[in-house]
Amino acid sequence: MSIQVLYTAESTATGGGRDGHVKSADGKIDLDTRPPKEMGGSGEGVNPELLFSAGYSACFLGALRLVAKNEKLTLDDASGITAKVAIGKDDADGGFGLTVELIGYLPGLEQAVADDLMTKAHGVCPYSKATRGNIAVTLAAKV
Repeated sequence: MSIQVLYTAESTATGGGRDGHVKSADGKIDLDTRPPKEMGGSGEGVNPELLFSAGYSACFLGALRLVAKNEKLTLDDASGITAKVAIGKDDADGGFGLTVELIGYLPGLEQAVADDLMTKAHGVCPYSKATRGNIAVTLAAKV
């Protein structure tokens, strides 16, 4: 795969990883990380799954808007994407694994059109490309 790099994001984690600190090189992210309560942590900071869900939802919405534009469709300004990133035990290796559910809120579209846009966006979204074949990602569209 050949990528013509347009931008590189850089962040550094220190401390205990899930129980530490993460800071981006540009200073826009400067957060304590804490495991969620469900995993024995305090839940007082952010965790990698929260950060991943934020990035994936924003990226996927951008891909969805691109696909809609290419299809000559206008998305309602209220359109959005919710990314639910779940972490749990992986029976295959005893470690951990992720799953993602992407829910598109696409008011004003017919269900079949919304479903098609979600599938097409999943084909072009960089996060979807990066995770394809590695984690289970399910798509749902609500109109």
